[in-house]
Amino acid sequence: MITTIITFIIVFGILVIVHEFGHFYFAKRGGILVREFSIGMGPKLVYHRGKDGTTYTLRLLPVGGYVRMAGAEDDEEEIKPGTPVSLYVGADNQVQRINTSKKSTLFNGIPLEVTGTDLEDELWIEGYENGDESEVKRYPVAHNATIIEADGTELQIAPKDVQFQSATLGRRLMTNFAGPMNNILLAIVTFMLMSFVQGGVAMGTNQIQVASSPISVAKKAGIQNNDKIIAVNGKKTTSWTDLSTAIQPRANKKTTVTIQRGKTTKQVTLTPAGQKSNGKTVGMIGITQAQDKHVGAILASGFTQTWTMTKALFGALWHMVSGHFSLNDLGGPVAIFATTSQATQYGAVGVLNFLAFLSINLAIVNLLPIPALDGGKILLNFIEAIRRKPLSENVEAAITLVGVGFLVLLMLLVTWNDIERYFIH
Repeated sequence: MITTIITFIIVFGILVIVHEFGHFYFAKRGGILVREFSIGMGPKLVYHRGKDGTTYTLRLLPVGGYVRMAGAEDDEEEIKPGTPVSLYVGADNQVQRINTSKKSTLFNGIPLEVTGTDLEDELWIEGYENGDESEVKRYPVAHNATIIEADGTELQIAPKDVQFQSATLGRRLMTNFAGPMNNILLAIVTFMLMSFVQGGVAMGTNQIQVASSPISVAKKAGIQNNDKIIAVNGKKTTSWTDLSTAIQPRANKKTTVTIQRGKTTKQVTLTPAGQKSNGKTVGMIGITQAQDKHVGAILASGFTQTWTMTKALFGALWHMVSGHFSLNDLGGPVAIFATTSQATQYGAVGVLNFLAFLSINLAIVNLLPIPALDGGKILLNFIEAIRRKPLSENVEAAITLVGVGFLVLLMLLVTWNDIERYFIH
């Protein structure tokens, strides 16, 4: 259980960091202020303010993360009238820090009861100083001033010129697309690493490697590494799939296989051992696919395996939307945790394969044109390009709210279904 928990946290952490770093990097490149880069959700554990203006936070729940971009729909900054704050004014008579947190006593500033603010355009804050309601005092705010929020997290304010909507359409589109793109790149690299760990790439042909175990049926029968099994009981086998399909039903039954070794062929009689798999007894003779150990093949496998899995996942998605939808086809954090337990049983290769699978899943799901997901944001970018102007803030907010509601409801249903699948039944 401990191994599963640690693996789950590491895998989820890698997925989140890589995905959010894509948004982070291209936002920075596009001149958008990233106010916060968070790993995890929920209450803040620690944070660090970087010289680049971004606050990096680690939060309690290791099941997600986010990039908080200035002016984006998830970036709300409003100091309501009547809020007591403390102002730190620099040597240039501009406010450098605004403390709205009762928890934080980082500096002894000017106490102010806020009556109004403009932290986007003209950059000022005003209110009653020291409880004196006879006079409203206004202070200019520095462009790179910070605000200490209620939970004690210090973030840079978000003037209009560094907000998300101030960037060009192309830069906003790339920022939205960068998260899923990074997940595809992660899958490619992970599959390459998996092939290195395995010592090569499965060739997919009928060429085999014989297990070194003395109980290997193939080894006892005289079959050698790099032999090709070209037929089973007279039926031709030209691929690994053909070969495994022909052997598995032959558990504990005498079987004749035709071997090609170099330019010679011969027939060998053996009896596949019976082995339990998913409640069934299948035939095994102690062989594996031959491996291509060339570096070029290993590097290429990252792309080929990513493409193969992507096609399979799109096929599964099409199966769902074409009238065969079931909650069992979806999985949330509970299902991922349960599957992590299975993946760890296969060691590093199993975990790497699972990481690549989840990364492609995350990319595909995020590209779906559902409001609140990256795909929904990209769709709005294309609509803006066609209309030559963005949708109104109210319309965009309403669309996003509907998307968030749909996703929250779906996540609740999926999570309950996962609990029933893995822990109740």
